[in-house]
Amino acid sequence: MNWSQELLQSAIWLGEATAITLVASLLLGIALARTTVWGRQFWRLAAPFFTPRVSGWRPLLSLGSILLITLAGVRVNVLFSRWYNDMYSALQQLNVKLFWASMLIFGVLAAVHVGRSLLEYYLRQVFAIHWRESLNEYFLGKWLDKQGYYRSQHLAKPADNPDQRIQQDISSFVGSSLSLAMGVIDALVSTFEFTLILWGLSGMFALFGVEIPRGLVFMVYIYVIVATVLAFRIGKPLIRLNFLNEKFGADYRYALVRLREYGENIAFYRGEKVEGTTLRLRFRQVIGNAWDIVHRTLKLSGFNLIVSQTGVIFPFILQAPRFFSKQITLGDMVQTSQAFGQLQSNLSFFRSAYDEFAGFKAVLDRLTGFIDAIHSADQLPTPQLTPQNEGLSVWQLTIRTPDGKPLLAELGFSLGAGQALLIRGPSGSGKTTLLRAIAGLWPHCDGHIQRPPQSEVLFLSQRPYLPLGSLRAALHYPHPASANTERAAEVLRSVQLGHLIDKLDEEADWGRILSLGEQQRLGFGRLLLAAPKVIFLDEATSAMDEGLEEALYHLLRTRLPHATLVSVGHRSTLLIHHQFTLTLRSGGEWKLESLSE
Repeated sequence: MNWSQELLQSAIWLGEATAITLVASLLLGIALARTTVWGRQFWRLAAPFFTPRVSGWRPLLSLGSILLITLAGVRVNVLFSRWYNDMYSALQQLNVKLFWASMLIFGVLAAVHVGRSLLEYYLRQVFAIHWRESLNEYFLGKWLDKQGYYRSQHLAKPADNPDQRIQQDISSFVGSSLSLAMGVIDALVSTFEFTLILWGLSGMFALFGVEIPRGLVFMVYIYVIVATVLAFRIGKPLIRLNFLNEKFGADYRYALVRLREYGENIAFYRGEKVEGTTLRLRFRQVIGNAWDIVHRTLKLSGFNLIVSQTGVIFPFILQAPRFFSKQITLGDMVQTSQAFGQLQSNLSFFRSAYDEFAGFKAVLDRLTGFIDAIHSADQLPTPQLTPQNEGLSVWQLTIRTPDGKPLLAELGFSLGAGQALLIRGPSGSGKTTLLRAIAGLWPHCDGHIQRPPQSEVLFLSQRPYLPLGSLRAALHYPHPASANTERAAEVLRSVQLGHLIDKLDEEADWGRILSLGEQQRLGFGRLLLAAPKVIFLDEATSAMDEGLEEALYHLLRTRLPHATLVSVGHRSTLLIHHQFTLTLRSGGEWKLESLSE
């Protein structure tokens, strides 16, 4: 071949191949998205990143660059195939000049191959990182928007382990999408190119006395297609097994996290035996599924290895008669073997990548299931919230349990600025659920609620949430931490946490370090800093003695005299800090009383 013209010819080939591949890929992508479940799942996840009006043109241009460098790899492999022919022909002819010219050409091809491979790796990693960033933001936004992270818990079938789906499955989706897509393109284009090479090297092939023109090519395709069909049948169960592998692994990790999170409670109960039984049961599920994967993978890998090893000698056997009859040269023989191996590898891509596709399909199911769960959570009903400047008004509020049992029926009351309501009732009567409904969190209710916007409302539960980070951040939560140390120190002293002033900027897991009583006092400090117009306290002083409870309620009413206060509690000592009581009873009944009468 004329190597001096190869640079221009390769550039022309690369341009034509890129244009054809882009058009074919677009048409195939549209067809898959319209006709297959997994195609629709993929486009549902990928559309935000690849839509120019959403993400701009950068993702598409980056993908085009990766496609170009991938096709360049195909061209380099074709040139290597031709180089093998020239080099072995030079050896057979004892042509020293041609041999050393081949070595020089090899050096150029090798340099191009190394540079192209490194560039391809870099472009793929950059593209994958940007895509992962985009998907992470998309999923986080969906999960956090409209409090989907909480409301999805009320679904009949909530998505399991959302943390794993965001952290691990997104990474797997991006990596597998890119490797599978570029692998398919590389395999198909290479198949076309090396089919042409084998077509030129093939002659008449005799089979049972019948001569078949270009029979070598047909034998390759029959060999690989049969092997691929059999591999699909052997590997099909891996899709389900990979899905279960992710699920069981995540369930086991979640159980381990709960053991750490509730370690003190479990230790007091001496619940190690029960927890150990639960953990071992979940781990047995992980191991049992792992053995199933091992056994199925052994079958698939064993079959693939047999097919691959047989393919090493297959082209030599087919071409040997023509070589010994001097119809072809040693270079043709070696190029046939190399082209056959390349073609077999390309056609076998779908067989070899079946395991990866099985895992990819499982990731698609998990991610789209997660999006479906968040969407379903958005559709759950909520009471009608109407903003007003101050106070709290509720009317025709009906609250039910998830199975439809009434907790409250046609509740109505109105509180002005500075007024306070104490909610009482037996356990299970719906006191906390009422606060959830007023916050817009409880889906099984309807009615009307008027209150200030969320930024002017603050809820304190029995165990206040303390975020990871500094004590200062925990004190100001959910607002950004202020640099005003004097104000923070004064608030800590007011709630009798002065001993923590020196630790304001110390980062730690404060939810584990502070006692429940200290956490509740920190919650009152949070109220003083935020100064909301409406305050909800759900057993927020349960870990305090009556004297401390009295002091903090007095502090709250003194510092925030215009705030509307709604408390849930059992102690009669709370009555003096409220003007009204709402007593909840069974069957949805309730009674509102004024303490000033």
